[in-house]
Amino acid sequence: MEGVVDGTRSTKVTAEEALQLHAMGRPGKLEIRLTKPLTTARDLSLAYSPGVAVPCQHIAKNPALAYDYTAKGNMVAVISNGTAVLGLGNLGALASKPVMEGKAVLFKRFADVDSIDLCIDTEDVDAFVNAVRHLGPSFGGINLEDIKAPECFIIESRLRELMDIPVFHDDQHGTAIVAAAGLINAAHLTGRDLRDMTLVINGAGAAGIACAELLKAMGMRPDKVLLCDTKGVIFKGRTEGMNQWKSAHAAETKARTLAQALEGADVFFGLSQAGAVTKAMVRSMADKPIIFAMANPDPEITPEEAREARADAIVATGRSDYPNQVNNVLGFPYIFRGALDVRASTINEPMKIAAAEALAALAREDVPDELDAAAATRGKRLKYGPDYILPLPFDPRLISRVPPAVAKAAMDSGVARRPIADLRRYARDLSAKLDPTGAALDAILEAVRANPRRVVFAEGEEEKTIRAAIAFRNAGYGTPVLIGREERVFDTLRTLGIDGSDGIEVHNARLSGANRRYADYLYGRLQRRGFLFRDCQRLVNQDRNAFAACMVACGDADAMVTGLSRSYAVSLEGIRLAIDPAPGHLLFGISLLLTSQGTVLVADTAIHERPDAAQLAAIAKASAAAARRMGREPRVAFLSFSTFGDPKGQIPESIREAVALLDETGQDFEYDGEMAADVALDPTLQALYPFCRLNGPANVLVMPGLHAAHILTKALPRLSSATVIGPILQGLSRPAQIVPLDAPTSTVVLMAGLAGYQSIVR
Repeated sequence: MEGVVDGTRSTKVTAEEALQLHAMGRPGKLEIRLTKPLTTARDLSLAYSPGVAVPCQHIAKNPALAYDYTAKGNMVAVISNGTAVLGLGNLGALASKPVMEGKAVLFKRFADVDSIDLCIDTEDVDAFVNAVRHLGPSFGGINLEDIKAPECFIIESRLRELMDIPVFHDDQHGTAIVAAAGLINAAHLTGRDLRDMTLVINGAGAAGIACAELLKAMGMRPDKVLLCDTKGVIFKGRTEGMNQWKSAHAAETKARTLAQALEGADVFFGLSQAGAVTKAMVRSMADKPIIFAMANPDPEITPEEAREARADAIVATGRSDYPNQVNNVLGFPYIFRGALDVRASTINEPMKIAAAEALAALAREDVPDELDAAAATRGKRLKYGPDYILPLPFDPRLISRVPPAVAKAAMDSGVARRPIADLRRYARDLSAKLDPTGAALDAILEAVRANPRRVVFAEGEEEKTIRAAIAFRNAGYGTPVLIGREERVFDTLRTLGIDGSDGIEVHNARLSGANRRYADYLYGRLQRRGFLFRDCQRLVNQDRNAFAACMVACGDADAMVTGLSRSYAVSLEGIRLAIDPAPGHLLFGISLLLTSQGTVLVADTAIHERPDAAQLAAIAKASAAAARRMGREPRVAFLSFSTFGDPKGQIPESIREAVALLDETGQDFEYDGEMAADVALDPTLQALYPFCRLNGPANVLVMPGLHAAHILTKALPRLSSATVIGPILQGLSRPAQIVPLDAPTSTVVLMAGLAGYQSIVR
């Protein structure tokens, strides 16, 4: 639940994979990047001495200007002493650092909030508070993390009193907010009123007590809430194992055990340990019981067990492999986003309630197609109901729904120091802040996880291929099929120290029982193209790409991936021996160019050296459709050295013909050309051409030829922080993807997942 995007069952992560990710390249998960050009001596003079003295003097006169002249307003400190790291206990400050870096990554990924992790090496409350209280000038907010109870209550309370910026302990309030959102919808579906419901919370730590406090603030009657710990029910008069925070929620009740407390209860919140709830306890609850079993990695009772006991139960867990995941990432990034943007002095109860209500409201809306891919593969669309009471963590609408609600609550409750006049425009600006491509890729891979695929990894003896196959299996995407000699594959596994080959198939092309069938298939295709049967037999025996493509073409696998040991052109040649383009489709490649400004689709980056006008038009239409599948409204620019006829040339003429072809057929997306790349990407330059049809920077670039596409996609990652994914092959009748020769393991896994997804939707 806490800060976890995927649960442990659906995404099995090995220790080796985790260590490899954290150690690869630059160690850790964070770095600092410049936001201003610092190229010349003059740039340095403005940014540092003597220019930096000017903002210093202005801030000294008016401290509020720090938000205008420094990064303070978008900077959160993620702070821990490591006394309660995940479910691992007291590991100490240093060992908590990977988690704190991870939290900073989630802040950036989901809400574009910059953050720095600070691990404070003390368990003394006074020392911890004194270390943090003086950090206010540097940060716009403080996110406390992984601090054990009851110290976390004292620390947060004191820091909130001492600091004039938001201080938020996510282990407490993040869980409470997301769980409350789910409860709002569960109550609605079962016809209950929050004020009349009886709630039992098992777990009287930070999250359990925060849930009780927030739900009472939302209207739940105190006498209807029973809090339990390892000693049983917390009742008035109990002395064993008590403290002031538990005492505040002591109830007047005769129940002494969790089982007794659950008799007739409407709702159960579990924040304790696996197996704490039995089927008999569930059967003793009220009709249509609401069960939030949120212990991680294993819930207090599984949804299967709960529904065996009561078919009418609504069940949520902290895991992604079950419906209704209570995931803190639905809350903290967006809560801080809204609080920072109004320069809130604190995060108060109205802001927490507003976040919960916004999350609940979003789950009641129709789910966009790009998010519904996973559910659609199960034959059932995601729709508000017992199995969908919370938004998905990668829903791109979260950024435009939760922060405005939090900001409004901050303004209404008087803690906002910079009110936002137009919340609708603010919501639109937030939607533009984050690139939806990452969410779309998440949705695509979730669809594969929901409908696992058999994907052939053609270069099965390569170490990187084997690592990728293991990761593919562990991610829950399906069964990887390695083409290679079994002894070589298993020797490599042993050398790598990777345990377990379960869920992995190895096929030796030369010894395969399907060898003759594949040779017959190839001979039927190639006999009039100069191939003898023995040529086809040799291809099947010796060319792993041809063998893998035959497996896919003959229905023995769903998709394939290759490319690590052979050039793109050679790999494609092997695939094309067995797989043709789909009827009526153009074969071409799309690359995703991920930059700090967002993602741009570039095509064609794989096939056509000099596409003619008809091919350019077809590439534009198919690329626009791909952009929509990734949650983008396409704006297509046909690139050239020329902008609208200046200067003249042969290439611009073919582009103008392509635009004319699109005009004749009528399209429902923006497109224009020919134009230079800077015009395509810069609205201020587009304004020089008032007739330009694009209403903003292009997000799909149709290249005039393969040479230009290669120059762009190969040079840019070496010259900047941009990342290129692809080319992603489009238009084959059977899914196959080719990775670059230098592709990292993560890219191989992603391309295998994309190939698997193509087999689902083709």
